[in-house]
Amino acid sequence: MNLMSLIVTFVVIWWLVLFMVLPFGAQPPDEVEPGMADSAPAKPRIALKFAITTAITIVLTVIYYFIATSGLITFRDAM
Repeated sequence: MNLMSLIVTFVVIWWLVLFMVLPFGAQPPDEVEPGMADSAPAKPRIALKFAITTAITIVLTVIYYFIATSGLITFRDAM
């Protein structure tokens, strides 16, 4: 596995995990200001969600790397 495929895997997993983490703790404000969407969160905490997403993605990418390089699961022999 080369570095480029590992980076692409990291980015794809990061985006998937981000969309799973975004709704955590999102609550609409008690009073909606004019011009603001009713469903917009009061405190989005984007930096915290990016940090959580990055930490989860690092763990998942390391797991993927070890599975891919160990030969535990391979699709090359299927054909």
